[in-house]
Amino acid sequence: MPDFEYTAHNNNGQIQKGIISADNKVAALTALRSKQLIPIIVKATKKNSGLNMQISLPGMNKVKTKDLVIFTRQLSTLVDAGVPLMRSLTLLKEQTESLPLKKVLEVVVADIQAGTNLSDSLSKHPETFSSIYINMVKAGEAGGILDTVLDRLAFQQEKDAALKSKIKSAMMYPTVIFSVTIIAFVILMTFIVPKIGKILNSLSNGKAKLPIYTRVLLGVSHDMQQPLFIIFFVIILPLAIILFRRYIKTEKGRYKWHSLLLKIPAIKVIITKTAVARFSRIFASLMSAGVSIVDAINTTAGAIGNAVIEKELIECSKAVQAGNQLSGELAKSKHFPPIVIQMLAVGEETGTTDTIILKVAEFYEQEVDEAVAGISSIIEPVMIIVLGGMVGIIAVSVYGPIAQLSTHVSG
Repeated sequence: MPDFEYTAHNNNGQIQKGIISADNKVAALTALRSKQLIPIIVKATKKNSGLNMQISLPGMNKVKTKDLVIFTRQLSTLVDAGVPLMRSLTLLKEQTESLPLKKVLEVVVADIQAGTNLSDSLSKHPETFSSIYINMVKAGEAGGILDTVLDRLAFQQEKDAALKSKIKSAMMYPTVIFSVTIIAFVILMTFIVPKIGKILNSLSNGKAKLPIYTRVLLGVSHDMQQPLFIIFFVIILPLAIILFRRYIKTEKGRYKWHSLLLKIPAIKVIITKTAVARFSRIFASLMSAGVSIVDAINTTAGAIGNAVIEKELIECSKAVQAGNQLSGELAKSKHFPPIVIQMLAVGEETGTTDTIILKVAEFYEQEVDEAVAGISSIIEPVMIIVLGGMVGIIAVSVYGPIAQLSTHVSG
């Protein structure tokens, strides 16, 4: 069992230093808190630092959405049944099969045992619990309806995950077809066409002139075998993709990229409807949990997934904070449909905003399904036609001249 050096202070504020043995750092923190010590610094001793190296692949330490939904539903059931929060969390920690979630819950249990609120403890793990999750839990604690809020939260997570899954699965087939098309084209042009080109040259003996489309095809094939082409695709293109991905992760780059996507008609439809569906679902959940309208807007804005629409919502929250109605501010938006504005206005007048906006979410989730299915049904045959057309052009450019030259030679 590895040793950890620690610096901590007790309830009287006195600093204590020492070494504690534990399975890992989380277990060391838990052990210190059980001794009524508040950790300041905890690190592996030098003799163990080289022995405790673990391979960590991307995503290994991330809690899966499925595991988080199950945890949320089970916690809601236990709290609703009257099981104390501390006991509920301990039970869920022991029975979960997710190692990343178990590690997080070990720290949360230790925090609760030390007197920390659940929402405050969850906020220490932003990689697992989103701002939406934390705000809803905080509202549930304040209103004494934690079980109800957790149930709504689990339902909202399931809907959001289902929406993302449908979009990814619908785009999977076109992506595969596109990738196959590119790979097939490269293989044909770099391995097959050059060999057939030699056959054409030997048949023509340099006398018969090949059709222009065949000459263009052979020219492209020749260029693709040059070092500059190989350098471009092996070094320059991957480097450009890496730099582009880094750029769109910056605030300025992300905004410009999302602005560009909203100018492409087919993509704009899916992005807009997805944003409206996600906004409506999350906003309704936050409002029904008792979160203030300004906090609900700001929290929802960060979960939209598009920087342009996110900026519009943040501007709306500032106006709402100044005393304006949300429906009136959203009417200035270029991306929220009039029907959403009208239904939101009705909700504000009748005091049923959360109920009405939830209906909007259900409507637009169905709209997203239909839009994605429609675009996918168009992309699939187009990609197949492109792949077939590419192979057909190569076949005509190569075998047509071969047939003509063979006839010329035999004559």
